[in-house]
Parts: sequence; C-alpha cells; structure tokens
Amino acid sequence: MKLKISIVFFSCLFVFNLVANAQDIPIEYLDMEAENNQSKYFKNVLENEIKGVEVIHETITDGLAENVSIDKNYKTIYLFIKGNGLLETKSKTYNIVPETIFLPNVVEGLSFKPVKSDTLHYIKISVLQTEQDKIDLKEFPKEHTEAIYFAKFTDCEAYTEAIKSPQTTSRTILPNKYIPRVAMGTVETIGPDKVGAHEHPMLEQLFLGLTTNETIVYADDARINFPEYSILHIPLGSSHSVEVKESSKMYYVWMDFFRDKKGEEWLKTHKKKDDN
Repeated sequence: MKLKISIVFFSCLFVFNLVANAQDIPIEYLDMEAENNQSKYFKNVLENEIKGVEVIHETITDGLAENVSIDKNYKTIYLFIKGNGLLETKSKTYNIVPETIFLPNVVEGLSFKPVKSDTLHYIKISVLQTEQDKIDLKEFPKEHTEAIYFAKFTDCEAYTEAIKSPQTTSRTILPNKYIPRVAMGTVETIGPDKVGAHEHPMLEQLFLGLTTNETIVYADDARINFPEYSILHIPLGSSHSVEVKESSKMYYVWMDFFRDKKGEEWLKTHKKKDDN
C-alpha cells in the first residue's frame, strides 16, 4: 500500500514539475491607434525579454520630424510597418513606405517624417554591442557598416528552407554581416500551410506580425494566436512552429539575435533562390 501511495505521489510531483516548467509564449499587441490623441508616441515592447536588446514601438504624426541619433554602444534598426514618409540625408531623400527596413549605421545628420496627413508607425530595435561585437564589426564589409542600409522587404533576396513548403515566400531583409549576431527576414504564405517544428538554442528570436497576419504559434506545449501588429518572443531552445488555416495569411518578420557569432552557422539552412 505504501508503495502505491509513493508511486502516485511521485507521479503527481513529476506532472506538477512539467506544468511548472512549461514555457509560455510572451506576446505584446501594438497600439495602432495611438496617433489619435498625440503627435508622438512610444512604448517599450517585451521589455527585458532579451538581454541587450531593446524594442520600442514609436509613432510620429504629420508635421513632426524625428532626428536619428547615433550611439556607438548600440546598433539600431528601424522597421517601418505602417504609414508613408520621407527619410532625408544631407544629399538624398528616401521614400518610406510600409514594410521598409532602415539602418543608419554611422551616418549622421539624418531625419525622417511622415508625409502630409499621415502617421508613421515603426519598430525601433537597439542592440547592445559587446566588446567582441566591436572587434568583429571591423571585419565586416565597409559598405555594410559605413553607409545607410534602406530596403523594402519585397525587394530583398528570397530563400528557401526545408521546414517551409514550396508555396512559402521567405526573404532575408537583414543579412548577417551588417550588425554582429543579428539577422532578420520575412515569411509569407496563404493557408493551409505551416512552418515545421524546429529548435535553435543558439539564438533568441522575436516575431513581428505584419499586415493581415493571422497565424498560430506553437512552442513545446504552448500555443498562442499571433495576429497582425503583435510581437512575440519564442522561448529559447523550444521546439516551435507556425500554422496558418485555410484562406488566412501568414506574414511576419523573424528577428534572430545570436548568442555568439558561431551560432550564425544556423543561417546556412537558408538556401538562396534564383528567381528573386
């Protein structure tokens, strides 16, 4: 009798530990109506989720310009996700449209603003540069580190990956060798479809849901609805996948923050397409 009680007790304890150790999928929903009552808005997103990475959702309205500041201790990425605007340098003007990526790198004297009667929504990501990052940066191509990087997502190079179906369109919007230990891309498809389960303990990963994204994300035993204009954090080392139901759209940005440069070997699973 005592043996049976002990077995039941330890079985319950094992199940309890599994539940207690189960990882949720942290998610935050962006306030896309923030411009209705203020000319400038900003909010930290998933604060302190990834060490050394700060994510802010910012908006500016018609008539307000944002000056770009350079901090040698950080590398900054701007993802423009809604609204139209202009990025102005000392010698050139860039047209900002939704789903554009921008890196100022070390170029100073930059500013951007929305076009008349519009509002710019963008995600500003600042990545702390370690001493090793600063050393590695010196080995990167100068055109990657000393000039502005500005690109529409749809103009970026396409790739294929074994965990995705042939109908999926994937693009690398920020290759590695621009910012140490950082790479980004997009995934787009119409359901029914999925990104197969996989693990990558060598990197932290965020997902940003783009316009019309309506998917489900799984990580180990956790499951969460992943809509447009939301950002989630894939639990480190989890077995995760993404599913889209029939007639719905999958369209999101993945952001990889590698723990060290050796981890970037993972990117070799991305195979370039010739029809980009």
